[in-house]
Amino acid sequence: MDAIAENFPEFVAAFLKTLQLLVISGIGALILGTLIAAMRISPVPALRGFSTVYTEILRNTPLTLVLFFCASVLPQLSLRLDYTLAAIIGLTFYTSPFVAEAIRSGVNGVPVGQAEAARAIGLGFGQTVGLVVFPQAIRMVIPPLINVLIALTKNTSVAAGFSVLELVAVSRQVIQLNGNATITILLAVAAFYLVITVPLGQVAGHLERRLVVKR
Repeated sequence: MDAIAENFPEFVAAFLKTLQLLVISGIGALILGTLIAAMRISPVPALRGFSTVYTEILRNTPLTLVLFFCASVLPQLSLRLDYTLAAIIGLTFYTSPFVAEAIRSGVNGVPVGQAEAARAIGLGFGQTVGLVVFPQAIRMVIPPLINVLIALTKNTSVAAGFSVLELVAVSRQVIQLNGNATITILLAVAAFYLVITVPLGQVAGHLERRLVVKR
């Protein structure tokens, strides 16, 4: 416990860095994923094709490779990013197709008659999706979306390999100086992650009971 107490400020700073990665990339992934989901159901073939390729490529590419691209390749394209920003961009793009697929599964659960009725009263595609389909679809997939965010929380640990001082990176530094306390340090890091993931799971259960549409 001495190793934890002596380095507690570093652990708190790393915890806040993990939260920063989660919140910013989570919001970005939700926005981008929603746009990709809309493109997947668009009547425009080019948009459907682009979104399909985007989704399949990123879903089947390792996160480490995505972060490596953001940290090492983008600077060679004259895009100078610090490692935290590169990690946020990588996590956002990597997570967005999972958000898109979750939302698309909800869209498939919305009765076809809802969209047909919207078009019958003169609503365009954008209005139908934004005002009729997506509000119902998102309510259906709140638990899967929370699960995506929980997975994103754990995926932030990969940023440790790219010089971002989040929880895993700091724990590795502390372990190097306190090798006899390895188990204690790892348990402390796990506890910090649980502080994030357990409330997210509780939020998912609460929202599921209150908001999910009953079929």
